[in-house]
Amino acid sequence: GEESATIALIPERLRGEIAATNIKIGKKVLVEAGKRVTARHIRELDKASVDTLEIPVESIIGKALAHEIVDTESGEIIAQPNDELTEELIANLQANGVKEFKTLFTNDLDVGPYISSTLRIDSTNSRLEALVEIYRMMRPGEPPTKEAAEKLFDNLFFTDERYDLSAVGRMKFNRRVGREEVTGSGTLSNDDILEVMKELINIRNGKGVIDDIDHLGNRRVRSVGEMAENQFRVGLVRVERAVKERLTLAEADNLMPQELINAKPVSAAIKEFFGSSQLSQFMDQNNPLSEVTHKRRISALGPGGLTRERAGFEVRDVHPTHYGRVCPIETPEGPNIGLINSLAVYARTNDYGFLETPYRKVVDGRITDEIEYLSAIDESTYVIAQANIDVDADGFIIEDLVSCRHMNEFMLSARDKVDYIDVSAKQIVSVAASIIPFLEHDDANRALMGSNMQRQAVPTLKADKPLVGTGMERTVAMDSGVTVVARRGGVIDSVDAGRIVVRANDDEAEAGQSGVDIYNLTKYTRSNQNTCINQRPLVKSGDVIARGDCLADGPSTDMGDLALGQNMRIAFMPWNGYNFEDSILISERVVDEDRFTTIHIQELTCIARDTKLGSEEITADIPNVSESALGKLDESGIVYIGAEVKPGDILVGKVTPKGETQLTPEEKLLRAIFGDKASDVKDTSLRVSSSVFGTVIGVQVFTRDGLEKDARAQSIEDSELSQIRMDLKDQQRIMEDDAFARVARMLQGKTAQGGPANLKSGDKISKGYLEELEREKWFEIRLKDDDANAALEAISKQLKDQKKSFDEQFETKKKKLTQGDDLAPGVLKMVKVYLAVKRRIQPGDKMAGRHGNKGVISMIVPVEDMPHDENGEPVDILLNPLGVPSRMNVGQVLETHLGWAAKGLGIKIGEMIDAQKKIADIRKFLDKIYNKSGKSEDLDSLSDEEIIALAKNLRKGVPMATPVFDGADEKEIDYMLELAGLPTSGQSVLYDGRTGEAFDRPITVGYMYMLKLNHLVDDKMHARSTGPYSLVTQQPLGGKAQFGGQRFGEMEVWALEAYGATHTLQEMLTVKSDDVNGRTKMYKNIVDGNHSMDPGMPESFNVLIKEIRALGIDIELELEQE
Repeated sequence: GEESATIALIPERLRGEIAATNIKIGKKVLVEAGKRVTARHIRELDKASVDTLEIPVESIIGKALAHEIVDTESGEIIAQPNDELTEELIANLQANGVKEFKTLFTNDLDVGPYISSTLRIDSTNSRLEALVEIYRMMRPGEPPTKEAAEKLFDNLFFTDERYDLSAVGRMKFNRRVGREEVTGSGTLSNDDILEVMKELINIRNGKGVIDDIDHLGNRRVRSVGEMAENQFRVGLVRVERAVKERLTLAEADNLMPQELINAKPVSAAIKEFFGSSQLSQFMDQNNPLSEVTHKRRISALGPGGLTRERAGFEVRDVHPTHYGRVCPIETPEGPNIGLINSLAVYARTNDYGFLETPYRKVVDGRITDEIEYLSAIDESTYVIAQANIDVDADGFIIEDLVSCRHMNEFMLSARDKVDYIDVSAKQIVSVAASIIPFLEHDDANRALMGSNMQRQAVPTLKADKPLVGTGMERTVAMDSGVTVVARRGGVIDSVDAGRIVVRANDDEAEAGQSGVDIYNLTKYTRSNQNTCINQRPLVKSGDVIARGDCLADGPSTDMGDLALGQNMRIAFMPWNGYNFEDSILISERVVDEDRFTTIHIQELTCIARDTKLGSEEITADIPNVSESALGKLDESGIVYIGAEVKPGDILVGKVTPKGETQLTPEEKLLRAIFGDKASDVKDTSLRVSSSVFGTVIGVQVFTRDGLEKDARAQSIEDSELSQIRMDLKDQQRIMEDDAFARVARMLQGKTAQGGPANLKSGDKISKGYLEELEREKWFEIRLKDDDANAALEAISKQLKDQKKSFDEQFETKKKKLTQGDDLAPGVLKMVKVYLAVKRRIQPGDKMAGRHGNKGVISMIVPVEDMPHDENGEPVDILLNPLGVPSRMNVGQVLETHLGWAAKGLGIKIGEMIDAQKKIADIRKFLDKIYNKSGKSEDLDSLSDEEIIALAKNLRKGVPMATPVFDGADEKEIDYMLELAGLPTSGQSVLYDGRTGEAFDRPITVGYMYMLKLNHLVDDKMHARSTGPYSLVTQQPLGGKAQFGGQRFGEMEVWALEAYGATHTLQEMLTVKSDDVNGRTKMYKNIVDGNHSMDPGMPESFNVLIKEIRALGIDIELELEQE
């Protein structure tokens, strides 16, 4: 029509639109013009099956044509597809008699005209034009050709060499666009690009979902292997380039492959990756826990990751998908918070690098033992219950409604809807957080500090496992690798401090394998953090062991359990203000008993280099040094082992040629004849730095290949060689003895076929016969039993092979020792000296509990002054009670109560043993402890001897495990306190050690596990008189390592100004800082006993003038003439 048009109607498309004209059904007006169409209207239109609608022509202006329109008579194209309908075009169509045409359906709500508008703006009309346009954009300034344009576009997304989605990329892509299969090509296809456009248009139209970038389904772990592979590829690409270049050169006729390929770039790339990558870190080796945690760390920093400055709050925040995958607690405080995380206890990565966590399957409300790992992508579709829900004996969930997680939200769900259940209550936290007892009662901030500070605990001299633990201690200690774990079961053959020898059980010793396991222990070795690594055997000769048993303790382990600190008797009370602001007050008894004494080992290195003026020399002949200073050196100029050294002592004597004077040939000759050397060398010996006292426990000398070894190096080498020879001989002897013992057991009582010393066929082989015969001849005996003969052969062959392998081992070790060392270029000799220091605890050392309750020791009080209970038992440590309420780490109080109960039970058991009570009574008491609450133990299976041994082990206290989020409750703690005969309030009356009077109210007393952290006052204490100065500003350097001064900053200056302390201020800004003349004069004055100063111009003023001049402003200081 002239004014109106009729459109084919699909009622659903009108939803939410505003009617342009009245919409009628027959004559009846359903929707008036200007009103919104609702779902009811659409239902009525559908019911009446209205399929056309008359609308004014203005309504179709602006729509796009769906096809081209051709004049039927002349064949002329009137309109192109996607042309916009304008009034002229509509008039033109009407004039040409076009009665109907199709338009593209678009609206403002949920079907936008994006592609139509884009194509209308796009100037290109053919594939070639589009390719050329892309080429112009990507390579501006280059003349496009058809081939070049096609190749460029192809290389962008469609060739394997240039583009790779990778398996993960393809899997994520297919999942995102809703395909079933997860595999496919690494390059893009046309379908892929269409799918992406559909998805983007859906999102723009409000139908699609937007990805959450912090969801763990969208963040994957890049493992070391993957990054090393990338570096390797980089190296190989460089090699490929070099080979191609070499092949293009002219003389490519008689090239050999080895001349073509240079492998340097590959090794350089790998070396660079492991040597200087941001993620290739020096292992944190303070204690076993810090090793394990460092290996389980996940970082968002590093190459291809974020930077601290650009990381916002969202990336750092805890996300619902972290549940069971990444620990919500353990992360550093400070600028890296949330960017560096720790893997949760049971988490693992799948083939694609996404983190997975295990769940137990639930079928019809019953929990099965089937365990499945789910990634964050899979997890959201299931309903997952928590680990601590009530279950009956058959594994059926008791309650109708269960607390669950679904689609990253917490909700209540019916029990038959539950698909999975958490494996364990501790599955959400990391290793460090899982060994904090009563973690569920601590505030998250303090728990964070607690888990971070456990990693800084220094291994104490005598390890002491916690009375209150979580049951994870043994696992952590075993998995960290610091303990020695039995590879096979057997009997302990011999033990000394450095070696454990185990005779393996016959059923575990396979044919051809040796029947002996030898474990060499690490003794007093330095860790990366200068703490001490030392292993101590736990077994006695003749003990029977099983595979997986702990044979030796390492640092910070006690009987195979992780033991980072000590169980201390503590009380929460103030004491004369000495525990103000988290200070800690300790008793002298703690120092006397060496509870927190630690050993620290330092490595000091002296390097002799080849300099332009001649080579440096390590010698005891040092110019201008007194005899007494050389008293601790041997004739090679290296300190003796066992020497006690103090700051300033020489450890390695070294002289360097100094070359100010150019000698004449005559002088050179005279020097050569008379050896007048002292004048032209300067002393550059290795000395002990300030504040270091210790004992030399080891020396290593490395000499460059081709240089003669000095006497000390030779003696070290000889002693090491003899040690190796002894060790290997011992091993060989032990293994031979074991093999012959096995042969003897095998031969005895067997029927012989014949053999040496007149052994007839059919004789039974007796013990006496074997003892008279030489062991080596046993292998000549022939038996009737063919299998036994074969076994004999196997053992004989094994012995020969072993002898051969021992000889080879000795030769390789000898070669390694005797040949020169591969040192850095220009280095002739390197001497390493190891100093051991025993550090007792002292005021200024930092200590902490496991709940983030840290403090510094303020004072060590004599035992007799400490508060004591009515039995006269003094307290070891006093903590400030104000440290608990505002910090909200109540876990420490519960730990104190349960620790007291554990110790009290231990004392009771000790009294029973001392009173020689009947074993039945001890059994009954142990049964009360172990089987009235918590997990029950089968004590009936233990013999009486074992019960006594168990009771003796428990004298120091009964260790209790209270797992994270599934720990002891108040009733259980009360029960244990009652059993130990202690008040259930956890408090007792204490008496002042100085006056003997009781304090006016009961005080919380108990046992808490305390750690000594690696922030020792010895390493921090520092003072300077004169020392090195900065070159430009002439001010003292900063920091202990540079022997620097303390910075007197602007705030400190304000403080002196506020006091009007002008002379002090002037002294600070001139002679104590950068007034060069003033400070030399001051030094002279002090030496002369004249204590006056004469300040001059600070050097920094001259620097300022120079800097202003550098800006092109002439500035001069005019001094007034007096």
